[in-house]
Amino acid sequence: MEPIDLSDLYIAILAGGSGTRLWPLSRKANPKQVLPLIGDRSLLRRTVDRICPLVRPEHVFILTGPEHAEGIAQQVPAIPQENIWIEPSPKGTAPALGLAAMRLAQRGGGQSVMVSVHADHMVEDEEAFRNSIRAAVATARRGFLVTVGIVPTHPETGFGYIERGEVLAHEQGIDVYRVSRFTEKPALPQAQEFVASGNYYWNSGYFAWTLDHILMEYERLLPNLYAQIDIIGTANGIDSPRIQGIWEQIEPVTIDVGIMEKARHVAVVPAEMGWSDVGSWAALYDVLTKDSLGNVIAGPGEHVTIGTRNTLVQGQRGRLIATIGIDNLVIVDTGDALLVMDRERAQEVGALVDRLRSEGRDALL
Repeated sequence: MEPIDLSDLYIAILAGGSGTRLWPLSRKANPKQVLPLIGDRSLLRRTVDRICPLVRPEHVFILTGPEHAEGIAQQVPAIPQENIWIEPSPKGTAPALGLAAMRLAQRGGGQSVMVSVHADHMVEDEEAFRNSIRAAVATARRGFLVTVGIVPTHPETGFGYIERGEVLAHEQGIDVYRVSRFTEKPALPQAQEFVASGNYYWNSGYFAWTLDHILMEYERLLPNLYAQIDIIGTANGIDSPRIQGIWEQIEPVTIDVGIMEKARHVAVVPAEMGWSDVGSWAALYDVLTKDSLGNVIAGPGEHVTIGTRNTLVQGQRGRLIATIGIDNLVIVDTGDALLVMDRERAQEVGALVDRLRSEGRDALL
C-alpha cells in the first residue's frame, strides 16, 4: 500500500447541534459532542485525537455555534483558536461546509483536499477510519466528490443509505465504487432488502473533495447559497450587521440533499470501523460495556438493582438509583429532569424535546 501525500489536506469537524435525542443529559449549552459519554474523553476530543495522525493541528478546523466555541477551545487546546469557525446560527451542513470550503480556497490552493467529519461519532477501529480517509482523499484527487459508507451490520431505519455502482478504483487496499443513489431513512422492509443485497452502505456523513470541485458544484447546484457564502467568505469576520444579515437569509439545507444527491462524479469508500453515530440512548447502550445481565451503568451516579436486565442507567454524583425487576429500559437522572423509557423507543426523545420546546420549557433544553 503506497503512502499518499497529505500535506495539502484540511479537515473540518462539524461540531454544532445539541444532540436532542440524548436529552436530558445533552443540552443546548452542553451538547453531546463535548460530553464524556464513553470513557473520560468527550466525543469531540476523541475525534480530534483520531484525525491528528493524518494532519497538523493548524489544518484542523472546527465548525460550531457561538454558544459552544469557548468550551470547545478549552477541550482541544492543540487546535489554534482561530481555527474554531463560528456560525451565527444553525443553517444545516451545506452552508457550514460551503463557507468552510470558500475560506480554505481563499488561502490559496483550490486543488487542496478538504475532508469533513462529525464531532459526535464513536469509532472503535481508528486505523480503519484513517485508512478510509486516505482512500477518500486519493479518490477526491481523481475528480470525485467522495463519501465514506459504513458496511451495515443490521437493517437500521434511522440512517441514510448509499447504493454502490461499478468499481472505480482500488485505493489503500479498498475497492472504491461509483454512487448510484442515496436513500434517506428507509422503512424496515426496504432496509432489510438493502442489507441483504450487500450493495448498500450507511451514510456516515464523512466527505472528501478538492476545494475547486466542491465550490464548482455549489455554484452549479446552489447558486444563491454560493453567492451568499462568497460574500461572507471574503468578509473580514462575521460580526458586522451586514454579514450577519446575509447569513440569516440563507435557506437551511443539508450537504446530502443540496449537493451530494445531485452532483456528478460521486464515489463511495466502504469502511468497517466499529462506527456509531451515538445518536440516541439506544445507540449509546449498544457501544458501552455491559454487565452479566446486560445492564449499562453510566455516569458518576450509584445504582443498586434486584433483577434488572438490559437497562441503561445514567445517574449523577450523590444520587442513588435503585431498580427492581425491570427490563429493556433507559433511566437518565440529571437532577432537574428524569427520563424513564423503553429502550426500543429511544428515537422518540427528539419528539419529547420538541414538546418541551412548544410548551416554553426552555430552561430544560
